[in-house]
Amino acid sequence: MTTALITGSTAGIGAAFARRLAADGHDLVLVARDSKRLREQATELHDRHGVEAEVLTADLATDEGIEAVATRLSDRKKPVDLLVNNAGFGNKGRYLDVPMADELRMLKVHCEAVLRLTSAATEAMRTRGRGGVVNVASVAAFVPRGTYGASKAWVVQFTQGAARDLAGSGVRLMALCPGFVRTEFHERAGMGTDNIPNWMWLDADKLVSAALADLARGRTLSVPDPRYKALMGVVKVTPRALLGGISSRTGRRYGPQ
Repeated sequence: MTTALITGSTAGIGAAFARRLAADGHDLVLVARDSKRLREQATELHDRHGVEAEVLTADLATDEGIEAVATRLSDRKKPVDLLVNNAGFGNKGRYLDVPMADELRMLKVHCEAVLRLTSAATEAMRTRGRGGVVNVASVAAFVPRGTYGASKAWVVQFTQGAARDLAGSGVRLMALCPGFVRTEFHERAGMGTDNIPNWMWLDADKLVSAALADLARGRTLSVPDPRYKALMGVVKVTPRALLGGISSRTGRRYGPQ
């Protein structure tokens, strides 16, 4: 039986990964900031699927939290076979409207934590000759708008570059780029969602199924829905200057209110 470690496991995409992987028979290491929710989640998954669900309370916006998870990933006696770097958040407001401390906290979670945890996991995986990492990014990575998109663009570039460097090692890395998903993400950021059309929303469980299928195929980038695949196809052929204007207008229409 293999073990998967999931950050940000108690809600949204992270919780969907936990449900699916537990149903498939994987033991879990569940990582989040809320100990009570973690314990409740671990108990539910253990009782429903009979898997072991270890709880690790950690705030990935702190060095101590990142180090605690990295230490667990480096444990050769209790190897982790799949890492899902899902923890993340958004800040409400445009560039310069958001306090610098909040911007740096987001970069800590989206970039530094992803780098350090991926490195800890893949070093151990390369030694064993097998393993996988899913780094959750966003379709926002492909449009020039805001620091959130910039941080997710870093996740995509880092993941695909690392995947090339580790080719042939038995370790797979993939950046997962969903669109709008019905989770707690927007509520926590204080973002209104009433203006987002229904067709743009994705189901977290279906998203996870598509992502795991893409990882099994060896893909380094997953945009797990035909609607967003089509949108990203348009983005690729749109001049950057024009795309910047479109993304800015779309952000004002469909983004944080």
